[in-house]
Amino acid sequence: MRGYLLDMDGVIYRGTHPIPGAVEFVNHLRATDTPFIFLTNNSQRTARDVATKLRRLGFEVEDRHIFTCAMATAQFLAAQKPHGTAFVIGEGGLLNALHSHGYAIVENDADYVVVGEGRTISFEMIESAVNNVMKGSKLIATNLDPNCPTQHGLRPGCGAITAMIEKATGVEAFSVGKPSPIMMRAARKAMGLTADETIMVGDTMETDILGGVQMGYETVLVLTGGASSMDLGRYAYQPDRVVNSIADLMMPPVALLRSTA
Repeated sequence: MRGYLLDMDGVIYRGTHPIPGAVEFVNHLRATDTPFIFLTNNSQRTARDVATKLRRLGFEVEDRHIFTCAMATAQFLAAQKPHGTAFVIGEGGLLNALHSHGYAIVENDADYVVVGEGRTISFEMIESAVNNVMKGSKLIATNLDPNCPTQHGLRPGCGAITAMIEKATGVEAFSVGKPSPIMMRAARKAMGLTADETIMVGDTMETDILGGVQMGYETVLVLTGGASSMDLGRYAYQPDRVVNSIADLMMPPVALLRSTA
Protein backbone atom coordinates (compact mmCIF):
# COMPACT_ATOMS: atom_id res chain seq x y z
CA MET A 1 0.00 0.00 0.00
CA ARG A 2 1.13 3.55 -0.73
CA GLY A 3 -0.03 6.76 0.88
CA TYR A 4 0.13 10.50 0.25
CA LEU A 5 1.36 13.45 2.26
CA LEU A 6 -0.30 16.46 0.65
CA ASP A 7 0.49 20.13 0.94
CA MET A 8 -2.62 22.29 0.70
CA ASP A 9 -2.34 25.88 -0.56
CA GLY A 10 -1.16 25.69 -4.16
CA VAL A 11 -1.76 21.94 -4.33
CA ILE A 12 -5.47 21.35 -3.65
CA TYR A 13 -6.72 24.94 -3.49
CA ARG A 14 -5.68 28.51 -4.20
CA GLY A 15 -7.24 31.16 -2.05
CA THR A 16 -10.87 30.15 -1.59
CA HIS A 17 -11.18 27.94 -4.66
CA PRO A 18 -10.29 24.25 -5.13
CA ILE A 19 -7.82 23.51 -7.89
CA PRO A 20 -9.64 21.73 -10.75
CA GLY A 21 -9.53 17.98 -10.21
CA ALA A 22 -8.37 18.19 -6.57
CA VAL A 23 -11.73 17.23 -5.06
CA GLU A 24 -11.94 14.28 -7.44
CA PHE A 25 -8.42 13.20 -6.49
CA VAL A 26 -9.25 13.20 -2.78
CA ASN A 27 -12.48 11.33 -3.51
CA HIS A 28 -10.41 8.76 -5.42
CA LEU A 29 -8.14 8.29 -2.40
CA ARG A 30 -11.16 7.75 -0.15
CA ALA A 31 -12.79 5.33 -2.59
CA THR A 32 -9.64 3.21 -2.88
CA ASP A 33 -8.84 3.31 0.87
CA THR A 34 -5.53 5.02 0.10
CA PRO A 35 -4.00 6.65 3.21
CA PHE A 36 -3.49 10.41 3.02
CA ILE A 37 -2.70 13.31 5.32
CA PHE A 38 -2.66 17.02 4.62
CA LEU A 39 0.43 18.82 5.91
CA THR A 40 0.51 22.51 6.71
CA ASN A 41 3.15 24.85 8.08
CA ASN A 42 0.38 27.11 9.38
CA SER A 43 0.21 26.84 13.17
CA GLN A 44 -2.73 29.21 13.63
CA ARG A 45 -5.58 26.73 13.21
CA THR A 46 -6.40 23.43 14.90
CA ALA A 47 -6.84 20.24 12.87
CA ARG A 48 -10.60 20.63 13.29
CA ASP A 49 -10.49 24.19 11.95
CA VAL A 50 -8.48 23.10 8.90
CA ALA A 51 -10.73 20.12 8.23
CA THR A 52 -13.80 22.35 8.42
CA LYS A 53 -12.28 24.76 5.92
CA LEU A 54 -11.54 21.91 3.52
CA ARG A 55 -15.04 20.46 3.85
CA ARG A 56 -16.50 23.86 2.99
CA LEU A 57 -14.38 23.79 -0.18
CA GLY A 58 -15.89 20.42 -1.08
CA PHE A 59 -13.25 18.00 0.23
CA GLU A 60 -14.46 14.95 2.14
CA VAL A 61 -11.97 14.93 5.01
CA GLU A 62 -11.90 14.38 8.76
CA ASP A 63 -9.78 15.78 11.57
CA ARG A 64 -7.49 12.73 11.37
CA HIS A 65 -6.48 13.75 7.84
CA ILE A 66 -4.83 16.96 9.08
CA PHE A 67 -1.32 17.32 10.51
CA THR A 68 -0.07 20.81 11.34
CA CYS A 69 3.35 22.11 12.33
CA ALA A 70 1.77 23.06 15.67
CA MET A 71 0.86 19.40 16.25
CA ALA A 72 4.37 18.30 15.25
CA THR A 73 5.92 20.87 17.60
CA ALA A 74 3.75 19.83 20.54
CA GLN A 75 4.53 16.15 20.00
CA PHE A 76 8.25 16.91 19.82
CA LEU A 77 8.30 19.02 23.00
CA ALA A 78 6.22 16.48 24.93
CA ALA A 79 8.78 13.81 24.02
CA GLN A 80 11.72 16.06 24.91
CA LYS A 81 10.35 17.37 28.21
CA PRO A 82 7.00 15.96 29.35
CA HIS A 83 4.69 18.42 31.13
CA GLY A 84 6.94 21.36 30.42
CA THR A 85 6.20 25.07 30.15
CA ALA A 86 6.23 27.41 27.18
CA PHE A 87 6.03 31.09 26.41
CA VAL A 88 4.09 31.18 23.15
CA ILE A 89 3.93 33.60 20.28
CA GLY A 90 1.03 32.30 18.25
CA GLU A 91 -2.68 31.61 18.15
CA GLY A 92 -5.28 28.96 18.93
CA GLY A 93 -3.90 26.10 16.89
CA LEU A 94 -0.52 26.24 18.63
CA LEU A 95 -1.92 26.85 22.10
CA ASN A 96 -4.42 24.00 21.74
CA ALA A 97 -1.75 21.57 20.52
CA LEU A 98 0.56 22.38 23.43
CA HIS A 99 -2.24 22.09 25.99
CA SER A 100 -3.35 18.75 24.57
CA HIS A 101 0.19 17.40 25.08
CA GLY A 102 0.39 18.45 28.72
CA TYR A 103 2.14 21.80 28.38
CA ALA A 104 1.39 24.87 30.49
CA ILE A 105 1.61 28.35 29.00
CA VAL A 106 3.58 30.81 31.15
CA GLU A 107 4.89 34.35 30.88
CA ASN A 108 8.28 33.93 32.59
CA ASP A 109 10.93 31.28 33.25
CA ALA A 110 9.59 29.04 30.48
CA ASP A 111 11.31 25.85 29.43
CA TYR A 112 10.74 26.87 25.81
CA VAL A 113 9.87 29.92 23.78
CA VAL A 114 7.66 28.60 20.97
CA VAL A 115 7.09 30.81 17.95
CA GLY A 116 4.23 30.44 15.50
CA GLU A 117 2.56 32.99 13.25
CA GLY A 118 -0.55 35.11 13.48
CA ARG A 119 -2.14 38.52 13.16
CA THR A 120 -2.18 39.44 16.86
CA ILE A 121 1.56 39.50 17.54
CA SER A 122 2.88 42.59 19.33
CA PHE A 123 6.32 44.00 19.97
CA GLU A 124 5.73 43.41 23.67
CA MET A 125 5.43 39.68 22.95
CA ILE A 126 8.73 39.77 21.03
CA GLU A 127 10.36 41.56 23.96
CA SER A 128 9.07 38.93 26.42
CA ALA A 129 10.32 36.15 24.15
CA VAL A 130 13.77 37.74 23.99
CA ASN A 131 13.95 38.08 27.77
CA ASN A 132 12.89 34.46 28.28
CA VAL A 133 15.55 33.23 25.85
CA MET A 134 18.21 35.36 27.51
CA LYS A 135 17.28 33.72 30.83
CA GLY A 136 17.72 30.23 29.38
CA SER A 137 14.51 29.28 27.58
CA LYS A 138 15.15 27.19 24.47
CA LEU A 139 13.94 28.77 21.22
CA ILE A 140 11.62 26.68 19.04
CA ALA A 141 10.04 27.71 15.72
CA THR A 142 7.01 25.86 14.41
CA ASN A 143 8.43 26.57 10.93
CA LEU A 144 10.83 28.95 9.21
CA ASP A 145 8.62 30.11 6.34
CA PRO A 146 9.54 33.79 5.83
CA ASN A 147 6.07 34.86 4.76
CA CYS A 148 2.46 33.71 4.50
CA PRO A 149 0.27 34.28 1.43
CA THR A 150 -3.06 36.05 2.02
CA GLN A 151 -5.81 37.27 -0.28
CA HIS A 152 -4.27 40.73 0.03
CA GLY A 153 -0.65 39.69 -0.65
CA LEU A 154 2.00 38.57 1.84
CA ARG A 155 2.43 39.01 5.57
CA PRO A 156 5.47 38.12 7.69
CA GLY A 157 5.59 34.43 8.51
CA CYS A 158 6.97 32.49 11.44
CA GLY A 159 10.50 32.61 10.01
CA ALA A 160 10.47 36.41 9.91
CA ILE A 161 9.17 36.66 13.47
CA THR A 162 11.71 34.11 14.69
CA ALA A 163 14.52 36.01 12.96
CA MET A 164 13.90 39.06 15.16
CA ILE A 165 14.35 36.96 18.30
CA GLU A 166 17.42 35.22 16.87
CA LYS A 167 19.07 38.52 16.00
CA ALA A 168 18.27 40.05 19.38
CA THR A 169 19.53 37.08 21.41
CA GLY A 170 22.20 35.50 19.21
CA VAL A 171 20.39 32.17 19.70
CA GLU A 172 19.40 30.07 16.68
CA ALA A 173 15.92 28.56 16.75
CA PHE A 174 15.23 24.86 16.28
CA SER A 175 12.48 24.38 13.70
CA VAL A 176 10.04 21.45 13.69
CA GLY A 177 7.87 22.19 10.62
CA LYS A 178 8.46 21.30 6.98
CA PRO A 179 11.08 20.48 5.74
CA SER A 180 12.17 19.19 9.16
CA PRO A 181 12.36 15.38 9.26
CA ILE A 182 10.58 15.57 12.63
CA MET A 183 7.31 16.67 11.04
CA MET A 184 7.77 14.59 7.88
CA ARG A 185 8.43 11.43 9.91
CA ALA A 186 5.60 12.01 12.39
CA ALA A 187 3.06 12.47 9.59
CA ARG A 188 4.23 9.33 7.83
CA LYS A 189 3.99 7.32 11.06
CA ALA A 190 0.45 8.61 11.54
CA MET A 191 -0.44 6.82 8.28
CA GLY A 192 1.31 3.65 9.46
CA LEU A 193 3.51 3.51 6.36
CA THR A 194 7.21 3.07 5.65
CA ALA A 195 9.33 5.62 3.78
CA ASP A 196 9.17 3.50 0.61
CA GLU A 197 5.36 3.60 0.77
CA THR A 198 5.09 7.38 1.15
CA ILE A 199 4.58 10.00 -1.57
CA MET A 200 5.03 13.71 -0.81
CA VAL A 201 3.07 16.07 -3.07
CA GLY A 202 3.80 19.78 -2.86
CA ASP A 203 4.27 23.02 -4.77
CA THR A 204 7.36 24.33 -2.99
CA MET A 205 10.87 23.03 -3.56
CA GLU A 206 12.34 24.47 -0.34
CA THR A 207 9.85 22.81 2.00
CA ASP A 208 7.67 20.06 0.50
CA ILE A 209 10.13 18.58 -1.97
CA LEU A 210 13.26 19.08 0.16
CA GLY A 211 11.55 17.46 3.14
CA GLY A 212 10.45 14.50 1.05
CA VAL A 213 13.87 14.03 -0.53
CA GLN A 214 15.58 14.09 2.86
CA MET A 215 13.23 11.40 4.16
CA GLY A 216 13.55 9.14 1.12
CA TYR A 217 9.92 9.59 0.05
CA GLU A 218 8.81 9.69 -3.55
CA THR A 219 8.29 13.37 -4.36
CA VAL A 220 5.86 15.02 -6.75
CA LEU A 221 6.01 18.73 -7.60
CA VAL A 222 2.79 20.31 -8.86
CA LEU A 223 2.91 23.50 -10.94
CA THR A 224 -0.31 25.04 -9.59
CA GLY A 225 1.47 26.89 -6.78
CA GLY A 226 4.66 28.88 -6.46
CA ALA A 227 7.09 26.66 -8.37
CA SER A 228 7.87 26.69 -12.08
CA SER A 229 9.51 23.93 -14.10
CA MET A 230 11.97 26.60 -15.28
CA ASP A 231 13.27 26.96 -11.72
CA LEU A 232 14.28 23.33 -11.23
CA GLY A 233 17.81 23.77 -12.54
CA ARG A 234 18.65 26.00 -9.56
CA TYR A 235 18.32 23.16 -7.06
CA ALA A 236 20.82 20.45 -6.15
CA TYR A 237 17.90 18.08 -5.46
CA GLN A 238 15.06 17.21 -7.81
CA PRO A 239 11.51 15.86 -7.45
CA ASP A 240 10.84 12.39 -8.77
CA ARG A 241 7.96 13.72 -10.84
CA VAL A 242 6.63 17.06 -12.04
CA VAL A 243 2.94 17.35 -12.94
CA ASN A 244 0.80 20.24 -14.08
CA SER A 245 -1.69 19.67 -11.26
CA ILE A 246 -2.72 17.10 -8.68
CA ALA A 247 -5.43 15.90 -11.06
CA ASP A 248 -2.68 14.41 -13.22
CA LEU A 249 -1.88 11.90 -10.47
CA MET A 250 -5.00 9.97 -11.44
CA MET A 251 -3.52 9.45 -14.91
CA PRO A 252 -1.25 6.51 -15.87
CA PRO A 253 2.40 7.20 -14.95
CA VAL A 254 3.46 7.27 -18.61
CA ALA A 255 1.32 10.37 -19.10
CA LEU A 256 3.04 12.36 -16.37
CA LEU A 257 5.66 14.97 -17.10
CA ARG A 258 9.02 13.79 -15.83
CA SER A 259 11.36 16.17 -14.06
CA THR A 260 14.70 17.00 -15.62
CA ALA A 261 18.04 17.07 -13.88
